[in-house]
Amino acid sequence: MMTMIRSKIAHLSTRATLAFVACLLASPAFAETETGSGWGLLNMTKGVTAISEEIYDLHMRIFEICVAIAIVVFGVMIWSIVKFRKSQGAVADTTLVHSTRVEVVWTAIPVVILVVMAVPAAKTLVKIEDTTNTQLSIKVTGFQWGWQYEYLDGGVTFISRLDRKSDAARELMSGIDPTTVDHYLLSVDHPLVVPAGEKVRLLLTGADVIHSWWMPAFGVKKDAIPGFINEAWFKVEPDKVGVYRGQCAELCGRDHGFMPIVAEVRSKADFDNWLKEEAAKEKQAAAPTDAAPAAAPAAAPSTAGSPGGLPAAP
Repeated sequence: MMTMIRSKIAHLSTRATLAFVACLLASPAFAETETGSGWGLLNMTKGVTAISEEIYDLHMRIFEICVAIAIVVFGVMIWSIVKFRKSQGAVADTTLVHSTRVEVVWTAIPVVILVVMAVPAAKTLVKIEDTTNTQLSIKVTGFQWGWQYEYLDGGVTFISRLDRKSDAARELMSGIDPTTVDHYLLSVDHPLVVPAGEKVRLLLTGADVIHSWWMPAFGVKKDAIPGFINEAWFKVEPDKVGVYRGQCAELCGRDHGFMPIVAEVRSKADFDNWLKEEAAKEKQAAAPTDAAPAAAPAAAPSTAGSPGGLPAAP
């Protein structure tokens, strides 16, 4: 009787599990993977640079290895529990306390797996740190609570902060509905402008506390530490012109959640024109103003009341 009850419970549990999985796969959230919402938001994105795509591929490769290990380990565990349960007459082997062969196997297999994962990971890490042959260098300084960008070869420097609309809507009792603000808390007043198809090097530092410049679409996340210069780089694909958004990823104080990062990727020609225009504006703003008009000549001594037009006697 107990055996029949257990078998029925197991059968019902299996059917319930399958029904749940089927409903899950048919749910709208799962179906919205390709629209950028639902289950698609649970995974890492490929990004718009070659290095970000390589990071994504490495992530998926390691994930697949972990899934395979989980299937094998939990499969053997569940099979052992079901096959060798007491109700089936299984008796524990109390004499098996040591096996050199088993210990060698369960040590060698993990070592092989780790080596298989470490080799591609090391190659990707080396590429992430390779800042040679860059075509544009930008110094990035994090401060509470914004970013300063300095184009080292272009003579352009500006500060990027949370845009005014988001800043106003975030205030308590502001009366502004945040849903009416485009890209709420993810827009800035002056975005970083970079060219597509060129390797850009970032020199990151901090002015006060530790910040972290994180742009998921570029595959870049690097700390900005006061007194140190960290390097990072990215090269956006030529056909990926557009606007990309990130955030400070290091808890840096009260308004840490209000210092977004916005990068505007332009074509090489558009970027060159923008850089020239901005450099001209800054040069004009820094030029000294015209000298004040020369002082008026001193007034001539009065000759009124003096005979012969001579200066009057004191």
